Amino acid sequence: MLTAVASAAAAAATTLLALGVPASAHDNGGGHPGATNLGDPEYGVCRGLDPNCYHSWGNFDLSKGLKVLVYSRTAGPRHANLGPALAPGMNPPLTAANVAQNAMIRLGQQNGFAVDWTEDVTQLASPNTLFRYNAVIFLSTTRDALDDSAQTSLRQYIRGGGGFVGIHNAFGTEYNWPWYEGLLGGANYYDHGPAQTGTVQTVDRNDVSTKGLPNRWNFTDEWYNLVPFPTDVRFLAKVDEKTLPNGAKGSMGHPGHGDNHPVAWCQYYDGGRSWVTTLGHEDWAYTNTTTNDGAAYFQQLIVHGIKSAAGAEPFCK
Repeated sequence: MLTAVASAAAAAATTLLALGVPASAHDNGGGHPGATNLGDPEYGVCRGLDPNCYHSWGNFDLSKGLKVLVYSRTAGPRHANLGPALAPGMNPPLTAANVAQNAMIRLGQQNGFAVDWTEDVTQLASPNTLFRYNAVIFLSTTRDALDDSAQTSLRQYIRGGGGFVGIHNAFGTEYNWPWYEGLLGGANYYDHGPAQTGTVQTVDRNDVSTKGLPNRWNFTDEWYNLVPFPTDVRFLAKVDEKTLPNGAKGSMGHPGHGDNHPVAWCQYYDGGRSWVTTLGHEDWAYTNTTTNDGAAYFQQLIVHGIKSAAGAEPFCK
């Protein structure tokens, strides 16, 4: 639901459109064979598809069980599926209106991983806290959701082999922090059109997060347009813009991404793993168990994305 973005992103989009270059011109087709090495001109880290960009440092022991942290702090517009803001501390009480957080706990119970949850930025202030978790999930966070201490902690966690999962408005977070933009695949939210039903195409069915999904499935979302467009990532799913009845043009004028409008991808980043999806706007997407509306497929996608980023399943292969 965001309409304001970082000035750098807006300037980039204006430049692209003025030159007649669609955002999809940045696409590497999902076939980039290796990593962007240390000294990457944009983000200064090792990132891409080369497993050599990953370094565990022995920080994680899966024999103790799989545990993830769901972080849903909002410092701007708040998606309805998050419900009311949470009290300080770890695992504060949830109400029935905290739909997405409750759903993540349920999905963990059903799929073999424990879930803690918080919106308290002080809980992210120490990497020693984060290293208790095999993956950290940003669930529709917004804008400046981290302070300086939490930013430093997240970087140390990822550099120590941590797993990151970004869901939906994780892309509308920390706009002015280039390292975080790189964690998202070198991408940022720009705008979206009206929420509408379209067809998701599973473009890579070899990845554990997409294996078993249909080639095409219906889903309703806001279909985020991105500036910059993700690079050096493995694209896993995209939306077929031709199936969007209201088109892909966004509220800020972005024309959409044409034949390659990605909605999920993965990469190694700065020693860690990053799996992200722009999907997850509708509350029923987290609770329905049906396939005709795509909810069951969405949940399957994020469950295995989480488990792969956490190291419990093969990652980005």
